[in-house]
Amino acid sequence: MRKKLGLSEEKINKARELAANIVNPVQEYIDQNTTTTVERTALRCLGADLVNEDKIPVPNLIVQQLGDKITEGASKYYINALLKEGLTPTKLNTEIAKGLDITKLELVEKEYIEEKAKELVGNFAAIVKENVRYRNDRLNRFKENQKDPMLYVIVATGNIYEDIKQAESAVEQGADVVAVIRTTAQSLLDYVPFGPTTEGFGGTYATQENFRIMRKALDTAGDKAGRYIRLVNYCSGLCMPEIAAMGAIERLDMMLNDSMYGILFRDINMYRTFVDQKFSRMINSFADIIINTGEDNYLTTSDAFEKGYTVLASQFLNEKFAYNSGMPAKLMGLGHAFEMDPKIKNGFLYEISQAQMAREIFPEHPLKYMPPTKYMTGNIFKGYAMNSLFNFASKMTGQSIHLLGMLTEAIHTPFIQDRYLALESSMYIMNNIADLGDEIEFKDGGIIKTHAEKVLDETIDFLKEIESESLFDAIAKGLFADVKRPKDGGKGINGVYKKGEDYYNPVEDFLIKELFKGGQS
Repeated sequence: MRKKLGLSEEKINKARELAANIVNPVQEYIDQNTTTTVERTALRCLGADLVNEDKIPVPNLIVQQLGDKITEGASKYYINALLKEGLTPTKLNTEIAKGLDITKLELVEKEYIEEKAKELVGNFAAIVKENVRYRNDRLNRFKENQKDPMLYVIVATGNIYEDIKQAESAVEQGADVVAVIRTTAQSLLDYVPFGPTTEGFGGTYATQENFRIMRKALDTAGDKAGRYIRLVNYCSGLCMPEIAAMGAIERLDMMLNDSMYGILFRDINMYRTFVDQKFSRMINSFADIIINTGEDNYLTTSDAFEKGYTVLASQFLNEKFAYNSGMPAKLMGLGHAFEMDPKIKNGFLYEISQAQMAREIFPEHPLKYMPPTKYMTGNIFKGYAMNSLFNFASKMTGQSIHLLGMLTEAIHTPFIQDRYLALESSMYIMNNIADLGDEIEFKDGGIIKTHAEKVLDETIDFLKEIESESLFDAIAKGLFADVKRPKDGGKGINGVYKKGEDYYNPVEDFLIKELFKGGQS
């Protein structure tokens, strides 16, 4: 899309410079530390799986056995056990579930562990590379039927088998992306449930088996419809990188994956979250999975007109954290939302301004645009009008991922008919204004250009304030989303450990080598 706002490239570069200055000291901390879930993730990539009779996952059992030895990395103890016991990962997992303590086994020579690690990591890499090949093959085969923007809907019954019925109907109605909403508060569980699930509140448990079941169903439905259907879930919360690994193995296509969402909106400790988000993004990048960041959530607690700069500032920060994880721009689905108070005069022009601004500042990024929710009421006619304006703004400003607004969302699982009407409305509007964005210009000194310039200036001032405070202190003071989180508080703080001198994580080593071939930023 042509740049029409006339935003200063010097100011945009300054904002990125400030974001880098803010992120760099956080990155130093990230690189010096690991977490219980980073170690569990590495174990999963090496083959650790299953649960014991108390439903505790094997990766959790191993980390519990390690205690303070976790500073050396969990991987070498798992690999050592494979060598000492002469077992396959599946058989070793069964023995650990029965009670085998692998930390009590004498360690073999380091070179044997490293040799076995190459084999196990290679197995993981082969699965992921085949998933990337298959996805790209289907996207190329069906490219003429892919819509722009991609139309994104949710399913959230709590029962994976009922979710499939909802997802299949959505595909038939025109959806390009299906997100299986995660059950309420799973982000606060410090373990990943195992197997298929049929009970959940407000969504369905994110498990590897549920991923596998839904992936198969969407492939079948997509082939029938002549489109590749992207599957979405949530690698956020206390198990952020573990769910990223499961998604990579089962060929998910998008993952909600923000650098600060868990801190601000789930009260997860900031140190834990920052370490976890890097490893999760490295996995997502290797698996060619598009991440969706959560800036839209800021506008549920802050005013979209007054605090639009916090969204842009967070986008710059999320971008830098993602680059530091080896992720290219084409996978950074930065988030924003259509959340102006409908009572504001010319509110739609301000929405256009902010959406166009995001598109121009992040031209290579698959931006995810969220529908109006904060000011939705029981007035269905007003709701349809708001969603129609949202559809209009999304197409006109060239958004990439369009999460459809529908009336019964957030009340209960959306009715199939509501989903159909939302898809029909969006396709009608987007077809009728297909080239509008290329046909119009914005007036110099007008509302749209002036507002975008104002938000960019406010963003630079805000980033300067954060730079002077440090990101840790800025979050503690509530500068984002008006939510204060203490540095030493939040869930999961006890799961953060400083890496020891002999720390070993072959999965991380492999990802760094693959993603930073030209040198780590």
